[in-house]
Amino acid sequence: MMHHAIQVRGLRKSYGSHMVLKELELQIEKGEVFSLLGVNGAGKTTALECIEGLRNYDSGTVIINGKTGIQLQSSSLPAHIRPMEAVKLFAKWNRTKIDCSMLHTLGIQEMEKKQYAQLSTGQKRRLHLALALIGDPDIIFLDEPTAGLDVEGRFSLHEQIRTLKAQGKTIVLASHDMAEVETLCDRIAILNHGSISFCGTASELTDKVGKTYFIHIKTQLGDSTFETDNVEDTLISLLGELKQKEIQVLDIKVDRGTLEQHFMEMTRREAE
Repeated sequence: MMHHAIQVRGLRKSYGSHMVLKELELQIEKGEVFSLLGVNGAGKTTALECIEGLRNYDSGTVIINGKTGIQLQSSSLPAHIRPMEAVKLFAKWNRTKIDCSMLHTLGIQEMEKKQYAQLSTGQKRRLHLALALIGDPDIIFLDEPTAGLDVEGRFSLHEQIRTLKAQGKTIVLASHDMAEVETLCDRIAILNHGSISFCGTASELTDKVGKTYFIHIKTQLGDSTFETDNVEDTLISLLGELKQKEIQVLDIKVDRGTLEQHFMEMTRREAE
């Protein structure tokens, strides 16, 4: 029993006549990075808040083995508070010492002079993560932690999540970014219309939805998108072709498509 960090059984939650969570069942193991993946409006945030104890639910049980840390949503601190003031305040609430090395890793000291309202999205995210880690929790909840971050910010946050995993922490990540959870998570649960429609590893998910990539290329002539299951070969031939025609490439993006596309694909395959 004790190797579960979190057990959720038969969780139900409605707002009026609208049922958001229908008999939700989840087991999250200690030390894993677990993702709750869902399109916007699928009930991810509600599910997370019920599990965290921030929101009442109608019926079901939630068992949590360990101390939790919750990453705040953006703009949830007073505009004029300075980062280190927030850190000291949270440390006082948690009756705990401040871990300076963690603050250093997250670069909190370098934002010391700024007020919360002056911080960039990335700085706010790092501060929220630092506040979540103050009581040295066993289980950390992150809701869309990289939304609005640039490439560098995302990379640095991914590194921090991997470091926390290496320390034996359990991380529960809510996201709608398929590529992100595939690289970070041990297991992924997909929330669809209030219940879990898939739970397994990233490679099991890939087997289910296929390995389709979308390459978006922006040139001086405009934007084009190509669908492929072999990124390297397609990129090499596309870039070769553009170079030959002397067309300048302004930007390239590769993604796994949206969750909505994958849901449609999963539903289509199940119907076959």
